[in-house]
Amino acid sequence: MKFDLLRAAGLVALLIAVGTAGLIGSGMMPPQPTLMMVLPSMIAFGAIVFVVGMKHGEFRATHG
Repeated sequence: MKFDLLRAAGLVALLIAVGTAGLIGSGMMPPQPTLMMVLPSMIAFGAIVFVVGMKHGEFRATHG
């Protein structure tokens, strides 16, 4: 399966949405702290990991 930027970013966004919905739906955390603290940190971490993974893939494609 080939991934383009839009499909890969969509999968990351879907994963973050499922994780946030799971936290809110499970009752483990109230919605307000989840949306104010957890969601932004999940987005930041997802963006960093996405960029690092993309750069690693570029490196493997050119040096492999």
